[in-house]
Amino acid sequence: MQYRPALNKMKPYVPGEQPPPGKFIKLNTNENPYPPPAEVVKAIQSAATGPINRYPDPMATSFRRAAADALGLPGPEWVLAGNGSDEILTLLVRGFVGEGESLRLPYPSYILYRTLADIQGANWEQVPFDEPWELPQAFGQSRDDLKLVLLPNPNSPSGTVVPKQQISELAESLDCPLVVDEAYADFAEDNCLDLVQSNERILVTRTLSKSYGLAGIRFGFLVAQPHIVAELTKIKDSYNCDAISIAAATAAMGCQDWLSDVVEKMNATRQRMADRLSAMGFAVTPSHANFVWCQHPEGKHAEIHQYLKQSQILIRYMDFPDWGDGLRISVGTDEQIDACLLMMERAMQSLNMPLPA
Repeated sequence: MQYRPALNKMKPYVPGEQPPPGKFIKLNTNENPYPPPAEVVKAIQSAATGPINRYPDPMATSFRRAAADALGLPGPEWVLAGNGSDEILTLLVRGFVGEGESLRLPYPSYILYRTLADIQGANWEQVPFDEPWELPQAFGQSRDDLKLVLLPNPNSPSGTVVPKQQISELAESLDCPLVVDEAYADFAEDNCLDLVQSNERILVTRTLSKSYGLAGIRFGFLVAQPHIVAELTKIKDSYNCDAISIAAATAAMGCQDWLSDVVEKMNATRQRMADRLSAMGFAVTPSHANFVWCQHPEGKHAEIHQYLKQSQILIRYMDFPDWGDGLRISVGTDEQIDACLLMMERAMQSLNMPLPA
C-alpha cells in the first residue's frame, strides 16, 4: 500500500489514557471534574429529540452569536466553530502552511502542533523555553518560509503564561500569523481576546473541554478578524459541528456565572494541591491552568506514575528529550486530589524517597 511520504515518516500523536468510566480517578487529561451546568444538559436533551434526521447549521450560528455576546466580541463574524479546538488548529495549519513551509512552536508544549505539520508535509521548528519558562528572543524572529507561529498560553505542561504585552510585541515582530492557543485561559487572570481586534495577525483558539466541562462533546472555536474567518471557512468540513454539540456549546456560553464559580473552586484546589506537593519536596511550577507540573529532585517520576496507576489513579508522566521529565496532575475535586496526594506519599515511601516531617 502506497501512502504519502509525509504519512510514512510521521509519528502519531498519543492522547492521554481514557479508561472505562468509573474505574479510575482521572487526573491525566485536564478535564473538568465537575459536570456541566443543568442548562447545558437540558439543551442536549432537547437537541436529541429534535430534527436530527436533518443536517445541522453548517456555521453554528447560534453558538457564534452566543460566544460573541459572552466574550464581548464585535459580532458573530469574528468566531469560527470547530469540532474541538484540535480541528481549529488543523484548519489553521492547512490554511497558512504549505508543503515544505514551516511553523514554529515553543518547547516543551503541545506536541499535536508537530503532528499537524507532519500531516501537511510541512516543517516544524521547536524553540526551547529559557528558564524559568520564558520565551527567548529567537521565538519572534521572522523568516521567509515561516508561515505560522503557535503559542499555547497558558502553556502545557507548565501552566505558565506569557504576558499579554509580550505577545503583542511578538506579533509585531513576526510577518506571519501568531496563534495564541487559549485552551486554559479561563483559569488564568488575563487573555488575548482584545488583541485580536487590534492586530489581524493575532488569532485566538479556545475549547469547551476544560473550563466548561464538555470534553465529551468536542467543541472549540477560533476568534479572528472576519476576513480570516471567511477564508478558513472555505476549508472546513461542510457540517463540522453536529446539532447536539452546537446546542450544548450555545447553552454553555449563557452560563458565565456557573463558569466563574467553577473556575474559582478549581483554582482554590489547584493552589492547595501545589502547596501540598511543595511540602512533599516537589518543585512545583506556578500554574495558571487546571493542572500543575511538578518535579522531584530525586526523579523517579515514572515510578510514581506507575504506582498511582496500579492504585487506579491516573496522572500524566511526561518526558521531554533534552529538557527532562516530570508529572502533570489535573485539578480534580478536593476528594480526588486528597486521594492522589495520599498515594503519592505512599509511592515515595515505597521508593525510599524523603518525605519532609
